[in-house]
This record gives sequence, structure tokens and C-alpha cells, in this order.
Amino acid sequence: MEIPFAKLHGNGNDFVIVDEYNGVVIPDEMKGQFAAIYCDRRFGIGADGIIYLAKSQKGGLKMRLLQPDESEAEMCGNGIRCFAKYAFDAGYAKESCTVETPAGEIGVAMGYREDDFFATATMTPPRFDRRDIPATGSGEYRERIGNYDVYAVNTGVPHAVILVDSVDAVDMDTAAPPIRHHATFEKGANVNFVEKTGENSIRIRTFERGVEEETLSCGTGATASAAVVHRLGHTGETVEVETRGGPLTIYLQDGAKMEGPATTVFSGVIPF
Repeated sequence: MEIPFAKLHGNGNDFVIVDEYNGVVIPDEMKGQFAAIYCDRRFGIGADGIIYLAKSQKGGLKMRLLQPDESEAEMCGNGIRCFAKYAFDAGYAKESCTVETPAGEIGVAMGYREDDFFATATMTPPRFDRRDIPATGSGEYRERIGNYDVYAVNTGVPHAVILVDSVDAVDMDTAAPPIRHHATFEKGANVNFVEKTGENSIRIRTFERGVEEETLSCGTGATASAAVVHRLGHTGETVEVETRGGPLTIYLQDGAKMEGPATTVFSGVIPF
């Protein structure tokens, strides 16, 4: 048996896509194990996650993302752009589609600008409430964890956001794990360190839950970080976010939208 796959990335956040549009390829009980094996960068294909593309019973398409630790992520901003590119190129969607995810239905507009593919996803509206993190007397949803003031926001995935003077000065391997695993976050959290670089621009670095290391980009993290700096009055409603893998634009009018590229790296088959 051979399993066709495609590898794509959104600003260096890379994924293997398994096409289940016409039927199940990897049984549900094996999807996590499959991710653990083939996300390995030495013995597998190498990726930050495996995306399974299928038809949605609600109409449109359905996306599931299994991570290297075999857990399933609720949503992924870079992943949904890669999903959209694959669907666009395969003819499953044109110009726009609705994608069912565990975080809810996500609308995506997509297309090529000359040779480059871009997608704009209508993200889960950023949620700040006491279920995410306790409020301090100032009314902001933050908590002191170690040496950092940590803001919490859920953009389909739980995120911790920390404002720093320089993201380059942060030792991610030391600073991020205690926050990622802190008891405040019942299901854990992605950890984003944020540096303001201009009137409406920031730089971020993200340690991702499930991958358990820093990734080159995180779309839900970029959205969460932009939402926090805007909420604090540091930026306007359009925020340019520079990740280590490239730029994203976050629009915070009437919820949140994320715009960025997606690139196909290669395709192949897996003997299975």
C-alpha cells in the first residue's frame, strides 16, 4: 500500500497533508501514531504536524491536525493556509471555502498573486475571560509566572503572550516550558514572546504545545499576540507581525483575520 502525501509550509511552519477527500486513508485510531512517526525529521518526512483533509458533513471541507506528540490541535493558522493551498490546487475549493475544525468553522479566502499563494482566514474571535486566566486588579487578564507577566488569550488555541524588550534575548528552551505547562492553563498553551517594533508592528517567537519546541511561525500565535498588544493600546486594528519564518498581517476589525502565504515543498508516496 502506498499513501500519497504533500508537504507544505506557511512561513516555515511545515505540515504533511494526507488527502482523505474521497475516503479514510489513515484510521482514526492510527492518526496520532502516524503523526509521531512521519513528523520525525530524521526517521520520517519531517513536519510540525500531519493535516488530514476530508469532506465536511456540514458542507465544505474538514481539517484535523495531529501533532508530533500524537495530540490533536484545535486549530492552526499556518496549517489552515497550507490546507487551503492544497485544496485550491486539487480543485476542492476556489476563491473561498469553509473549513470545519475542532475550534469551529473557519472561513478562508484564497488565491494566487502572480506566482505566490496567499490565504486570509477568518479566525476564531480572540477570547479574554476568566476561564483563560485570572484577572488582576487592573482588569487585564494576566498572571505573574516566573519572571514574566503573562497575558492569556484563546484564538481557537490557548496562548500565553509575554511582552519583552527583545525577542532575540529570550532563551526559549528555558523560559517557555514552565509557562507552557503552568497550572493556569488547563490544557497547556502555546507561548509567544512579543517585541513591539513600530506603531503597528511586532516581532514574535513562539514555543508550540504539541511540537514541544520553538517553531518558525504560528498563525494563531500571531493573532493572539496582535490581539493582546491592540487590547493594551499599543497598536491599531491592523498589525504587521514578523515571525522567524516570515510576515503575517492580522486584521482586528470585527473579530480577527489572518493573511499570509503558503508554499508547496514537495509531494510523494509513503510505503505503508
